[in-house]
Amino acid sequence: MTDAIAEIGIDDMGRLFVRPAQQTFPHIYRTASEVHWDAARGYLYAPAALKGWTRQQWYSHIIDVVRLEAYCMLEVTAATRFINLEEGFGS
Repeated sequence: MTDAIAEIGIDDMGRLFVRPAQQTFPHIYRTASEVHWDAARGYLYAPAALKGWTRQQWYSHIIDVVRLEAYCMLEVTAATRFINLEEGFGS
């Protein structure tokens, strides 16, 4: 399965987030990978304390966990919006 990424950004709590256009991942926490789903906001996120990783590394980790554990390829498209990040982040 494939889904577009609607938004990539930094939220008001300082967390890197990835908002899929259509899919939801409420059980992603079960992977014990520190990737979580915020149901109210409809996005995946990494911890605010990046634990020595860059935002780019956390982004790659989120994408990899979803691909390997939920069998979904999340892809940046021309319509992807960047919130509090530079355009093209994650490409």
